[in-house]
Amino acid sequence: MIRINLLGQKPPKKPSRAVPAGVAVTLVLLVGSLVVAAGVLWFFLNDKEKQILAVQTQVDNQRRELANLQSIKQQVDKLSADKQVLDRQYQVLDQLRQNRSGGQELLDSLASTVLRTDGVWLTSMDKKGGTLTLEGTAGSVNAVANFITELKRSGSFGKVEISESRQDERNPTVATFLFKLTAEFVPTQGKPAAPATS
Repeated sequence: MIRINLLGQKPPKKPSRAVPAGVAVTLVLLVGSLVVAAGVLWFFLNDKEKQILAVQTQVDNQRRELANLQSIKQQVDKLSADKQVLDRQYQVLDQLRQNRSGGQELLDSLASTVLRTDGVWLTSMDKKGGTLTLEGTAGSVNAVANFITELKRSGSFGKVEISESRQDERNPTVATFLFKLTAEFVPTQGKPAAPATS
């Protein structure tokens, strides 16, 4: 049914219903809780992103440092290999120096020993390491024995051993003896130092 207002008056307002206070408080608390929760979540999310960024920066720095260390390790390995080569070369040079300096000393010691022994002539000498093989001719067996004694007495030769001694049959008119012996040459630098006397 249609109502027509002939009096020109406004129709009375419907009474508005008041929201109960408990519901309003609950709504305010709910909205506040949501705002607080959203703020806390944003804070934690922002903090986590900063942590992830910091860890990523650390990882990048560690990778750069690892690359630098690997480069340094390669240089150290190369230097170590070079050092081993130089050490071997130094040992060879040192051995050559010792052999060179010992050669003159060997010849001097051997010559003075032969000069102190009558009736002995050396025909060959072979040196392998510190061991000498000497071959020669002597006027008698006693001359060979005297030569061995002089070698030991010189102090430059140790462990003197005769390996062969026989009469030379190529010249029956003259009695000569062929001999072969081995001796260890002890250079002056290899001898222990003499104890100091007070």
